[in-house]
Amino acid sequence: MSDDREQMTGEAPERGEPGLFAAPPMAEQERMVEAILFASAEPLSAAQLAERLPPGCDATEALAHLRSRYSGRGVNLVRVGDAYAMRTAPDLGWLMQAERVETRKLSRAAIETLAIVAYHQPVTRAEIEEIRGVAVSRGTIDQLLELDWIRLGRRRMTPGRPVTFVVTEEFLDHFGLESARDLPGLKELREAGLLDSRPMPGQPGDDEGEGAATGQSELFED
Repeated sequence: MSDDREQMTGEAPERGEPGLFAAPPMAEQERMVEAILFASAEPLSAAQLAERLPPGCDATEALAHLRSRYSGRGVNLVRVGDAYAMRTAPDLGWLMQAERVETRKLSRAAIETLAIVAYHQPVTRAEIEEIRGVAVSRGTIDQLLELDWIRLGRRRMTPGRPVTFVVTEEFLDHFGLESARDLPGLKELREAGLLDSRPMPGQPGDDEGEGAATGQSELFED
């Protein structure tokens, strides 16, 4: 059909026209998605993958097949927010320690601020200051924004329309989290020895609380 059209009109059929191109077999679609993700420096969403695939391909289904195929292997296909990426299996991360060349050291104020955003998002600057009990310097917020670990969220529909802060996919990817819901609770952090027994800022001294972690947490030190 495409040859007939080209002979009759002198024009090649458009790439996206339905019915003119058959989608590759699913096995081939998986290979394409695998190649794209392997070469990408950052996580990609199903929509971004679909833009690069031939017409008729189903990026979502290919991702599901690949995720199952890579389960239990040295490299996993993981979800990062709404995107996907190829990552070393978490239990083999220690093998990569020699490859780490960047160290990010945060001040205690930055660690506390990051933890509060992660556990309370979306949260305003005033709310961060209320939880910490001290003012948050602009430099602390700027540092976290520059690291791309937090970003501006929606403005609150309250007087002054203050902006809120939320963690980014870069933050989730760095700590191997699919979403902020995967953050450990305070009880788990203390049992793992990552927090001391003092109450969290703005939280009662109850081990069952699910509030923000403090600067004593090694979770946010790299």
